[in-house]
Amino acid sequence: METEVTKNIIGSSLPEHTLKVFDPQKNDIVDKKLSEFKGKWLVLFFYPADFTFVCPTELEELADLYEEFKKIDVEVLSLSTDTAFTHKAWHEKSPAISKVKYPMGADTNAFLAKTLGVYIAEEGLSQRGTFIINPEGVIVAQEVNDNSIGRSAKELLRKIRAAQYVASHDGQVCPASWQPGDDTLTPGADMVGKI
Repeated sequence: METEVTKNIIGSSLPEHTLKVFDPQKNDIVDKKLSEFKGKWLVLFFYPADFTFVCPTELEELADLYEEFKKIDVEVLSLSTDTAFTHKAWHEKSPAISKVKYPMGADTNAFLAKTLGVYIAEEGLSQRGTFIINPEGVIVAQEVNDNSIGRSAKELLRKIRAAQYVASHDGQVCPASWQPGDDTLTPGADMVGKI
């Protein structure tokens, strides 16, 4: 399988796009514009397909931490190339997915998966891609895994907290495994005498 290397999209603005979304809290399918998420932090959480094996473990873990995401003004939007009707059926049938309260987007034409470089054309599916978007609609972090490797919602929450910290503390950066309350670094000042 040949693939082309995509450019780094960190710092790029999320494109305007409207998609069908299954809203579990309303038990309804609605049209949602990505611009409606501006003003708060957003996670785009791509997964290959509904009714699969690894995907429900990831979406359930996100569901278990969803209230923690909301407390820090973060919305989660899961995405696959399945239809919103398939998302609704999965939500009704799966004990794990029935816990999901965040919106489940239908990227049926793979516009977002292609735009963000996570589309697998041969399969019509997306890779496990995670994108953190700031309130201005700019991508500040991305993670892409092979579809055989599940992600950690706890680590995603940690990354968002770090992104929020540096966004509100000009000149500060967060070291590896940083948690709220840990020391941060000031590039330049923290390097004096260490070279």
